[in-house]
Amino acid sequence: MTAATHSTLFPRVPETADAVLDGLDPEQREVALALHGPVCVLAGAGTGKTRALTHRIAYGVRAGVLVPSSVLAVTFTNRAAGEMRGRLRQLGAGGVQARTFHSAALRQLQYFWPKAVGGELPRLLERKVQLVADAAARCRVRLDRNELRDVTSEIEWSKVTQTVPADYPAAVAKALRDAPRDPAEIGQIYAMYEQLKRDRDVIDFEDVLLLTVGILQDRHDIADQIRRQYHHFVVDEYQDVSPLQQRLLDLWLGDRDSLCVVGDASQTIYSFTGATPDHLLNFRTRHPNATVIKLARDYRSTPQVVHLANGLLSQAVGRAAEHRLELISQRDPGPEPRYTEYGDEPAEAEGTARRIRDLIAAGVPAGEIAVLYRINAQSEVYEQALADAGVPYQLRGAERFFERQEVREAGAALRGAARFGANDSLLDGAEDLPAQVRAVLSGQGWTGEPPAGSGAVRDRWESLAALVRLAEDFARAKPGATLSDLVAELDERAAAQHAPTVQGVTLASLHAAKGLEWDAVFLVGLTEGMMPITYAKTDEQIEEERRLLYVGVTRARSHLSLSWALSRSPGGRPSRRPTRFLKGLRPGSGSLGTVTTGGGAAAGVERGALAGRRRRRGPVRCRVCGTTLTEAGEMKLLRCEDCPSDMDEGLYERLREWRAAQARELGQPPYCVFTDKTLMAIAERVPDSDGELAAISGVGVRKLNRFGADVLAICAGEARGGSDDEV
Repeated sequence: MTAATHSTLFPRVPETADAVLDGLDPEQREVALALHGPVCVLAGAGTGKTRALTHRIAYGVRAGVLVPSSVLAVTFTNRAAGEMRGRLRQLGAGGVQARTFHSAALRQLQYFWPKAVGGELPRLLERKVQLVADAAARCRVRLDRNELRDVTSEIEWSKVTQTVPADYPAAVAKALRDAPRDPAEIGQIYAMYEQLKRDRDVIDFEDVLLLTVGILQDRHDIADQIRRQYHHFVVDEYQDVSPLQQRLLDLWLGDRDSLCVVGDASQTIYSFTGATPDHLLNFRTRHPNATVIKLARDYRSTPQVVHLANGLLSQAVGRAAEHRLELISQRDPGPEPRYTEYGDEPAEAEGTARRIRDLIAAGVPAGEIAVLYRINAQSEVYEQALADAGVPYQLRGAERFFERQEVREAGAALRGAARFGANDSLLDGAEDLPAQVRAVLSGQGWTGEPPAGSGAVRDRWESLAALVRLAEDFARAKPGATLSDLVAELDERAAAQHAPTVQGVTLASLHAAKGLEWDAVFLVGLTEGMMPITYAKTDEQIEEERRLLYVGVTRARSHLSLSWALSRSPGGRPSRRPTRFLKGLRPGSGSLGTVTTGGGAAAGVERGALAGRRRRRGPVRCRVCGTTLTEAGEMKLLRCEDCPSDMDEGLYERLREWRAAQARELGQPPYCVFTDKTLMAIAERVPDSDGELAAISGVGVRKLNRFGADVLAICAGEARGGSDDEV
């Protein structure tokens, strides 16, 4: 062997069983030594659970307690199973089966089908969508592409929760689940789908588990043969087990208890697929003699990141929250999480892109940075901002915005309307550009109100709504723009974002980020309605949203940024509120971390003398009653909305008249000069210097330079009219 062989890529295989235990912390060592009876490992984020699991198996094999071929380790993704097999080989424990539930069941099904049923195993459907479409057609139900995806997801959920077609409507009601269509209709399609599978002699992915369960229940000889093969079972990510997977595991085990499960109820974020933490939480009830080991030493994240993660869970309620783990960081201190409030979504995306560019310049590799959001439709503005900043990026778990089917179809419809608009009845009565776009996209599925629930229909609506917002912003920036101008703009954006990219910043949804980690993580769009998402109604759904944010926070090793925008578009009414989950944790609602705010026309756009400057800010309190303020408008006025105002009414009216004249000359809405709340704050405080005026929220460096002299003159009682020529 050469020296290079002993690098981190080719670590030396431990020479003895005891050497396998070297480097484990006390709790991980307990896991490795607990080789008998039921074992439950409660492992927090970043605590080295995979390391503990693989060393446990390897120690058992090397010590002669476990026979490699008798161990079955199951997890939920092929990537995780492959990683586990690789680590076991490096520890000298080759031959152990590490598979997903489905791959283990499929292997058994293929082997035992001729004996149990006879003949060849039916063909496995790679994708069930076409068969669902055929079933819907047989039921005389028309489904568009997105409804088809959602109904398919409902069928999958039904099967993993062991719900038969006739029971689907009742099961949906009991689970408080938002069905994409009438539940009775979906139950009918589900029944027809099952009939068509039988007629065509095919099985689907869920059938692999169902049929294996059926064979093991009916054929005790086959069940005994599998139990003679596998004596010891290990299950990773146990909080994500579905009722069907648990049933299969019970049949594999029989009356034995040689089982080790690992999980974290605080990372349960897939309940919509049928996953439930109940099996993890009930493990000690089912196995009273179980050994329970908690891994709480966090090797991934700095104390600052861990402190925020613990703070999030400290506010959680419900059964999963009762079993939360208090993480203890094992790393050196790092930077505080950054909390940034922006005026609007484009400003948030631009500010995030600038911060990422700064991190890359400081030596953080682009591949070690991630931007995480709640839904995939949020990616477009970040794709654009990163492209504009010259930062390479890659999308994970989603198509690029302009490559999505609904966006391509919408672009084609807009292009056709631009070409033949005069003859398109859809455009009758649609006078301005946004109205024309809304009219065209209404034919593609866009509506004024979002559809209820989640799923493909909601995803499609979000993509179309993003195009509507883009049209509104484009028309505001370029008054008089036509539909053809917008189509040209969309084409330019699509071309720019289709350019080849190298390994770069990861853009991903929070769900797609599970199991991954980066040096720097940006959690964006953290407003009420997005986090928690609007359609999270029940207490349990709200708590799952909190856990989703917790998963996002714990993806960060060192740098963590959290941001939100008060309005959707530049100049919009700042009516949004930061997510409730940060209450008591973020500046202005408690005491934690560093807050940044940019100067410029929109908060978060950092220009001029204040660019990049940070300031520490504690709670903002009402100057009248002393109450802590959380609403953006109240924080601007430095008083509660209901507290008495000492505003100079005459000054306020003079400022409004001056603003109207400025807006007319600039050809912009009045709020682009100053918002009503900013004018009220000026009229209440009556500043008499640049410093006092700049201290008022909503002024900023650029507006101070542009309008400061006029405003101070009006406050001093001088008459000022229109704008001067300075820009």
